[in-house]
Amino acid sequence: MGKPFNLGGQDVFVSASVGIANYPFDGRDTGVILKNADTAMYHAKKSGRNNYKFYNATMNESLVRRLQTETLLRGALDRDEFILHFQPKVSLTDGRISGLEALLRWNHPEQGMVSPAEFIPILEDTGLIIPVGEWVIRNVCETIKSWEENNVMQVPIAINLSVRQLQVKGLAETIKHIVEGYGINPALLEFELTESMLMIDPESAVNILRDIKSYGISLSVDDFGTGYSSLAYLKRFPLDALKIDRAFIKDITSNHEDAAITRAVIVLAHELGLKVIAEGVETVDQLALLVTYGCDQMQGYLFSKPVIIEECASMIKSLRSLKLLEIPA
Repeated sequence: MGKPFNLGGQDVFVSASVGIANYPFDGRDTGVILKNADTAMYHAKKSGRNNYKFYNATMNESLVRRLQTETLLRGALDRDEFILHFQPKVSLTDGRISGLEALLRWNHPEQGMVSPAEFIPILEDTGLIIPVGEWVIRNVCETIKSWEENNVMQVPIAINLSVRQLQVKGLAETIKHIVEGYGINPALLEFELTESMLMIDPESAVNILRDIKSYGISLSVDDFGTGYSSLAYLKRFPLDALKIDRAFIKDITSNHEDAAITRAVIVLAHELGLKVIAEGVETVDQLALLVTYGCDQMQGYLFSKPVIIEECASMIKSLRSLKLLEIPA
């Protein structure tokens, strides 16, 4: 099922998530069997989709926790529990911070910081990501405006767009309205999308992204290498950059295949006029190798973990003191 099929002249990608419950071990009547199979299917989707899972009793406990989390999430935006953390992208040309990525975090008053892996899929599944995603866009635009007024660094801030947001009618117009409302330079805003998002409805995605790009906003594809697409396929989208997934960077200094793939992606991306950002850079050896490959920007814990807005100034100072790339003062 991983192979695309042609529908009306367009390549369509599909996947399947399967839940399996066995009679009589997982239930003795149709209703129970179907319910448990559905629970197993949810776990298959949660583990990355395009997957299958057999039902077991512990899955019900996990489902209860999910429902509890969903209930708490429904009021989190009104209770002002969401915050943004920022992680820098560092240019390999001059060692300066070339941009920031805004990352959504949930600070629950009793549970503390909840893992994004736990709550973001629920935001997606319930559609709550739509109002929360708009809050992120407004918050980032407000930050850009504040930094401009207070003569703080002016670098692009990237926001992750979700598949549910991309499906909302009038997304491009909403973004334009927010940007114009804050009076910021649209060149200081960037949106990141995953490969799999673009493959769901390529024709619609192309049109929406062209509208967003026409406003002067940059676009990049995130987690490249983990989806179904290829660079040849991605060239149809109005992208400015791609981010190589951390899965390829993690063992780049010890795994010949990962190193070869990374090097090839950088070369091909440059041929297509795309900048390349390496995610998950954690060691100096990874940094040195990526420099030799001609990677444009890097992001990862080697430079900084994601920090709250109040810590951005100290983060910049710390980066300069590291002198990993002779970062100018």
